[in-house]
Amino acid sequence: MIGTRPAGQHTVRQHNAALVLGAIADGPGASRAGLSATTGLTKATVSSVVDRLIAADLVAEGEPERRVGPGRRGTVVSLSPTGPHGLGIEIGVDYLASCLVDLTGTVRAEEVRYADNRTPRVFQRVSAFLRKAREQAEVLGVPVGGVGIAVPGVVESAGGLVRLAPNLGWRDVDLADRLGETFTVANEANFAALAELWHGTALPDFVHVSGEIGIGAGIVLDRALFEGVRGAGGEIGHLPVAPDGPPCSCGANGCLERMAGQEEILRLAGAETVDDLISALESGDDAAGAAVTTAAGHLGIGLSTVVNLMDVPAVVLGGTYARLEPWLREPLLAELKRRVPSTAWSPVRVIRSALGTGAAVRGAAGSVIRGILADPEHYLTTHWPSDQDARAR
Repeated sequence: MIGTRPAGQHTVRQHNAALVLGAIADGPGASRAGLSATTGLTKATVSSVVDRLIAADLVAEGEPERRVGPGRRGTVVSLSPTGPHGLGIEIGVDYLASCLVDLTGTVRAEEVRYADNRTPRVFQRVSAFLRKAREQAEVLGVPVGGVGIAVPGVVESAGGLVRLAPNLGWRDVDLADRLGETFTVANEANFAALAELWHGTALPDFVHVSGEIGIGAGIVLDRALFEGVRGAGGEIGHLPVAPDGPPCSCGANGCLERMAGQEEILRLAGAETVDDLISALESGDDAAGAAVTTAAGHLGIGLSTVVNLMDVPAVVLGGTYARLEPWLREPLLAELKRRVPSTAWSPVRVIRSALGTGAAVRGAAGSVIRGILADPEHYLTTHWPSDQDARAR
């Protein structure tokens, strides 16, 4: 075929390392012989790859495998609990969050710090917060394999440039340049949807919608995130649901986040905080109930557009909406039933996220781990001293 070349040594090694590490991640408790059978690689190749992964602390050896029958039992290999960790940072409008996860996706440390980030000093604040999170990893004695940053805005998937984050007042912000290092940067709603896919619902198709000051949505189709051509897919917060409504921070009028975002719900309910709102709802306060019902109506208009266009069978409520789910569910379902014709034979499911407000930062951290598991050779060549790498070959 024109344009194809034989695979070089590095390409083969890259493929084999990913194949073996993926098999270990998917089937913990396997021996080298078992990995050979699973991957189709020779025992010698598997052993060589596993040795490199152990030396880099991506994999650890454990007890003899459990099996019945004659023959020598192999030693179990599994993902190393002290190997590289993924560090996630979320830049919210009124908070910063961090999350440190190990190779299995288990959360090892997390923190939330509340502050108004609509200020030029936000980058210094993020830099200091990032240093503190790295120090926490040092206290735990684990390396940071990379950093993912979640932001509430439109992010170019190719280069991580934040094109627009209206609630932060950002336009064309390069976080790598501002903070002086390279990150994986993505929209917070997309990271939240990925976290839900990896650690929450087992559904292969859904739209994850989260509501804080802004409203974001991540769309998952066939277990893959739908980002659109330039990474701007899922900007549900700026769907017009009341064209004659009040102005939104994006410059338009009557956007969904302006009509059903956290600040509007609190204003209509006469509540200062979400905790106050929930207390009022639990006590049966009429104003609080009316505020949530009104928001659910607007949310149903916006989500019905997504459901009708993309034919997604489920809505996952995240962020503040996860906390308000007991009061949002019924009016939201009623609005969806009214506006989505297919509900007559295929009702849309509304599910409360198990990850709640921590989904985006966990997805940011998890994206680092997924990157390492998908291409361990890149981690090996960039984090291993070259003399060790040479001896392992």
